[in-house]
Amino acid sequence: MLEQYVKKILTSRVYDVAVETPLQAARQLSERLGNQVLLKREDLQPVFSFKIRGAYNKLAQLTAEELARGVVTASAGNHAQGVALAARELGVKATIVMPRTTPELKVQGVRARGGKAVLHGDAFPEALAHSLKLVEEKGYVYIHPYDDPDVIAGQGAVAMEILRQHPGRLDAIFVPVGGGGLIAGIAAYVKYLRPEIKVIGVEPDDSNCLQAAMAAGERVVLNQVGLFADGVAVAQIGKHTFDICKDYVDEVITVSTDEICAAIKDIYDDTRSITEPAGALAVAGIKRYVEREGSKGQTLVAIDSGANINFDRLRHVAERAELGEKREAIIAVTIPERPGSFKAFCEAIGKRQITEFNYRYNTDQEAHIFVGVQTHPDNDPRAVLVEQLRGQGFPVLDLTDNELAKLHIRHMVGGHSPRVSDEQVFRFEFPERPGALFNFLNKLGGRWNITMFHYRNHGAADGRVVAGLQVPAEERHLVAAALEEIGYPYWDESDNPAYKLFLG
Repeated sequence: MLEQYVKKILTSRVYDVAVETPLQAARQLSERLGNQVLLKREDLQPVFSFKIRGAYNKLAQLTAEELARGVVTASAGNHAQGVALAARELGVKATIVMPRTTPELKVQGVRARGGKAVLHGDAFPEALAHSLKLVEEKGYVYIHPYDDPDVIAGQGAVAMEILRQHPGRLDAIFVPVGGGGLIAGIAAYVKYLRPEIKVIGVEPDDSNCLQAAMAAGERVVLNQVGLFADGVAVAQIGKHTFDICKDYVDEVITVSTDEICAAIKDIYDDTRSITEPAGALAVAGIKRYVEREGSKGQTLVAIDSGANINFDRLRHVAERAELGEKREAIIAVTIPERPGSFKAFCEAIGKRQITEFNYRYNTDQEAHIFVGVQTHPDNDPRAVLVEQLRGQGFPVLDLTDNELAKLHIRHMVGGHSPRVSDEQVFRFEFPERPGALFNFLNKLGGRWNITMFHYRNHGAADGRVVAGLQVPAEERHLVAAALEEIGYPYWDESDNPAYKLFLG
């Protein structure tokens, strides 16, 4: 199987439109990690993503009759722009079905490259179903974003360039994973020619379809997929891609949203370029790997796979980057409600910089504060900070890994309402489109009183909400079914300590 893929990679047509991207040293990151880190700059492709390689190679393999029929695909991201550009270069009619929640940046990217963007449905499955309907009705040829041998071969040209650009010692290549087209192509080429080089996949910890499949020994469907790294938000690894990955990918590492944000900052510090969340996965994976293994003096390649990020999202990335770098702790502290107690707390913090501070009176005896404090993973880890504060008599709750606290509580410290009883609290993700918030509220508030609500737009395809519902005890058994009917991913946060401390 590998030999067949290598032949397809060597004869792929990617360079009609794609460029050979540089393998660039990340000097600051390399020095910090004690290993040579090289970035494969696929963000420098004409569509700011590696996806142009597979899309063009697939179209270039079609017959004249197939090209005359036109092509269609479903995509909310980089594959859409790749197909649009490839079709324009080959003089082919291309229809791209995109969810209505797709950021305008990507819709305009498709139209600017000559593709016809059709907005349909709130999520990818609906867009996919519509694209397949067009195949039946119009006779279009469907171009799969990852699960196709010609697409895999096109992406595999990335590995061909890496081995040519760095013929010396190379210990591991870290690859972001969504549906698996990129890592399958890289693994096929590398393991055939240089089997000693590790090929390591990197996935978000809430979108780990390849890791789950490898653990199960078969393809599985994730019940829920995280949306932050939208370029790899895939519920099931591809069939063709898994056939390669199960035997030739050495391992899969998962990383958190905070670690991805920190990796975006790392790449910016070394290159002055801004990578999309999926594009920074490989760097986040290298950092996790080096920390786990204690590696020194190795040569590690990260595929910087794309740079299609909405400018609005950078605020959220910046907020989370310091947490991902373990340079900030988010803590809740109870202090006495008396003159001088705030000063005493600041003295306990010492020379550490306070990055955020929210104060709320609780009772005549005590107050709760939500505070961010600058830390350092080596010289001054957050565990030392927490231990020092507790040692000086301050009750401390570490919220650094608490999603409710980081997404919502930090923006809504307000205190308790004595008139609210029977409150249940839920966190939601919902599709970001005109009218979505109203529809969500309409469904949510139809049966029970809404006691609390906080919404933030992160410039992405999903909205984040925390809501309190006043549900009598005798009706609590009805809540789950009602929320399932809304159809949005949700988490019950009623027992979250951050909620209880500041809002419950």
